[in-house]
Amino acid sequence: MTQRRHEPQRADAQQNRDRILDVARDALTASGDASLNSIAKKAGVGPGTLYRHFPNREALVLAVYRHDVQQLVDSAPALLDRHPPLDALRLWFDRLAHYGRIKHGLADVLRAAKHDGLVGDSYGPVIGAITLLLRACEETGSIRPGLDPDDVLLVMGFLWRVDSGDDWEARAGRLLDLVMDGMRAGAPATLQR
Repeated sequence: MTQRRHEPQRADAQQNRDRILDVARDALTASGDASLNSIAKKAGVGPGTLYRHFPNREALVLAVYRHDVQQLVDSAPALLDRHPPLDALRLWFDRLAHYGRIKHGLADVLRAAKHDGLVGDSYGPVIGAITLLLRACEETGSIRPGLDPDDVLLVMGFLWRVDSGDDWEARAGRLLDLVMDGMRAGAPATLQR
């Protein structure tokens, strides 16, 4: 039997994969015990289709995690293209907050996957996105200069600890406002006023 080289997926196969990832993210966030068959059913595909893309639960969970991180990272330059840097930074933090909530919901599943290097693989790109946003804000004088992207990410870690009750979004928003106020304190643009 000859092996086929890795070829790009057909458009319908890619659509199925993307739909499975979207459904899996929601299902696993709601319950770490969501079955693969229930995910396939909600995605409108057969179990065989799901297993062709993701041969086991761990592969699916890791793919959801990587997909979400990549979308988060890719959104930074797109936000800078459409918004002033300070607004782009806040919007990106809002996305990080949402991602933090999803990650919190997937935490038990990710721990069970025990995939070495998973966090390390995502850390660099996330720090790169934060660096891009911070530097753009520094150039406009809208935040104080010299903020360390690693420190900013560490501070943003509070998002993973906000209770996911009814007021989660409002509370995360208030906390993000505090972070933004802290970054603006001493900014050249605010000192000129």
